Amino acid sequence: MKLALAGDVMLGRLVNRALCRLPPEHLWGDALPLLRGADAAICNLECALSDGGERAHKEFAFRSDAKNVAVLRGAGIDAVSLANNHILDYGPEALQETLDTLDRAGVAHAGAGASLAEARAPALLRRAGATLAMLSVTDNEPAWEAGPDRPGIWHVPVVRNDPRAVSLLAAVAATRAMADLLVVAFHWGTNWGYRPEPGHREFAHALIGAGADLVFGHSCHVARGIEIDRGGVILYGAGDLIDDYAVDEFEPNDESWVFVVETSGGRTMELRAHPLLIRRFRPLHAGGARREVMLERMTSRCRELGTTSEWDEAEGALRIAIGGARGGSRQGEALSAG
Repeated sequence: MKLALAGDVMLGRLVNRALCRLPPEHLWGDALPLLRGADAAICNLECALSDGGERAHKEFAFRSDAKNVAVLRGAGIDAVSLANNHILDYGPEALQETLDTLDRAGVAHAGAGASLAEARAPALLRRAGATLAMLSVTDNEPAWEAGPDRPGIWHVPVVRNDPRAVSLLAAVAATRAMADLLVVAFHWGTNWGYRPEPGHREFAHALIGAGADLVFGHSCHVARGIEIDRGGVILYGAGDLIDDYAVDEFEPNDESWVFVVETSGGRTMELRAHPLLIRRFRPLHAGGARREVMLERMTSRCRELGTTSEWDEAEGALRIAIGGARGGSRQGEALSAG
């Protein structure tokens, strides 16, 4: 299976206005063939897809017209993670419309729902003769935590002995049994910083130990390093892909990536990281001096995590060999660690 992963996709504000005159596929730019060329594609949806709802009392609130689900369909996005700090920006009514809109469009989702049980339910896809499962959680917006009869997100603090963290690890182990490839999407930490935040490495290792094949971290506006643990892949921060954000001078958040993971026979074999630059809301191929800076930054961050990579000019990507086996042998180790 070839799986493409993209970070935050924010279709609100100026992007929403642009979509009144642009075709849905336009926004994906040079990421489009990477996403369409995969057997499955996943991103973090950083907004509600709704025509209604009441705006939350916060500085940044993101909502895109419900019709813009066509943007996801146009790129072949198969599943979106919804456990994040913007999915309830326009309240539970807009959340429910988002869920209904995604369902009608055939886009799987996880991480938010009309109840905690719905938010915890994995997104399941059957692709290339294999089953892909995705769980979606966040440590952001604790006030939005779903309950037995309360809509919201699957909120999990990055604290190993917190009951919600213990429950997440158990859910990973249980979901492992139904999937050939298991992704845990975690919208965690702050918006800035190139290195994993305190506690993230330990928690990511526990997720891999519980049975995750890939920890798909996002929330930070810049991409963080990649670590390989027992054959599992950890993306500590995937960065942004589509947005209208101002570019930070010191941590340029217009630098974007699409990550393509290839698996074979139950083994994660290789990851390719494709560098892109966000221009007028859309990701385009990075080149010249900017690409060199991006590559140096990524290879350095990966090296700090014990990960080696090499540039493949023909592919236009950093290649990271993995070759480890997934499997149940990791489960007991993580759950007994407490």
